[in-house]
Amino acid sequence: MAKIEGVIKSEIVRLAKREIRTTFIPLRREVRAMRLKLSGLSKNFSVLNRVAKEQLRQVEKKGVKLEASPEEVKASRITPGRIRNLRKKLGLSQRELGILTGVVTWAVNRWESGTFKPRGDKKAALVALRKMRKGEVKKLLGEKAGTKVKAKGKRPVVKTRRKRPSKRVIRRRK
Repeated sequence: MAKIEGVIKSEIVRLAKREIRTTFIPLRREVRAMRLKLSGLSKNFSVLNRVAKEQLRQVEKKGVKLEASPEEVKASRITPGRIRNLRKKLGLSQRELGILTGVVTWAVNRWESGTFKPRGDKKAALVALRKMRKGEVKKLLGEKAGTKVKAKGKRPVVKTRRKRPSKRVIRRRK
């Protein structure tokens, strides 16, 4: 009887190993394929991470631009009162708002009076300013004003001659 028991046990073990192999071999293949895919994804991620860091460095070098999405610009309703309120909320003068948006002071004055309306990238800059806080705006203004001062400092100074008053005597009517 012992011999039959041993044969049955060995046959059960053999069949069990065969069943395990038929079940686990496809699973091993799947695991290997998943590991290969994961390593490919991690390589892609590291490349994308490096590119993102480089772009952040470039943005920091260039400085922050005031930009808004075209949908936001189209949906925004910018009125003279809203421009004035935005400027006052951020604690800016018309000159400072002009520096931030890239226009001259009189243009900001005309926007606030309703004579002209901001268009294009100027309107996008105003929409982007609405999302910013006072501290962020002051920092951005410092950066932009700093670049403008540097640009002016590079220009050569040209001295002009003062006009002399004319020697002609103006006679008054009696």
